[in-house]
Amino acid sequence: MSEKSRIARKRRHARVRARISGTAERPRLNVFRSLGHIYAQVIDDTRGHTLASASTIDRDLRDQVEGKGKSEAAKLVGQLVAQRAQQAGIKTVIFDRGGYRYHGRVKALADGAREAGLEF
Repeated sequence: MSEKSRIARKRRHARVRARISGTAERPRLNVFRSLGHIYAQVIDDTRGHTLASASTIDRDLRDQVEGKGKSEAAKLVGQLVAQRAQQAGIKTVIFDRGGYRYHGRVKALADGAREAGLEF
């Protein structure tokens, strides 16, 4: 990612974050995408705590992600973060796409989380 596009993503994310914030009842599902991996966190912004997280480098997913495409791996991450959030007692979240366009890996992660029972 070039410096220019990284700064543009940060600006878009700042605009989104000005409007949305996670609470204890409805935390924020944040997505970060790097060239090789994807990360998801469920965050309570009032306390500043991460309640659940998952990524393609997670020990539980490493073997399942092996040999799959990036979108398929993102869907598995979405399903895992949804399972972990539900274990923490979270059913609904606010989706924060992190300044990325809602397609490809970001959309696959969101679809995987919805399939696993998370509502947003």
